Amino acid sequence: MSICAYLWLNFLMNNEKSLQETYAPNGICFGCGVANDKGLRIRSFAKDDEVVCEWHAEPHHQAFPGMLNGGIIGALLDCHSNWTAAYFLMKQNGKTEPDCTVTADFHVKLKRPTPFDATLYLNAKVVESTEDKAIVEAELIANEKVCATCRGTFVAVKPGHPAYHRW
Repeated sequence: MSICAYLWLNFLMNNEKSLQETYAPNGICFGCGVANDKGLRIRSFAKDDEVVCEWHAEPHHQAFPGMLNGGIIGALLDCHSNWTAAYFLMKQNGKTEPDCTVTADFHVKLKRPTPFDATLYLNAKVVESTEDKAIVEAELIANEKVCATCRGTFVAVKPGHPAYHRW
């Protein structure tokens, strides 16, 4: 992510509602739930063909001194990618609100230790889609280095699924 992208993200975070705040203000998900005071509460923003996020860890998110826990990294990438898919499918299908999407699969590659005290940046984009499914590629960046990547499949759920209308 370029310095211009970092500045744009900072502008967005200070001046706009995130996708989560806009479309799921009562969400309780651990990773992205606005209403979960004990969760990670990521804030994702659509920018051109990507969705971006800035996030700061807390000391209790460490795996060992100074480094972020891999499970937290997975949760960040999963939730951010899911919102990327939901927003993309909403726009692609001409809707005004996103369908609830869930993770069908996702694969995280931990490329290097992620410092817990650095500002973390997530960016994600849809690389393949159908009417109700999106494949997303994402990365987590700290100190201008890619620390983890993710590729996942996210699907819009139908009536009868436990997540249907959860937003």
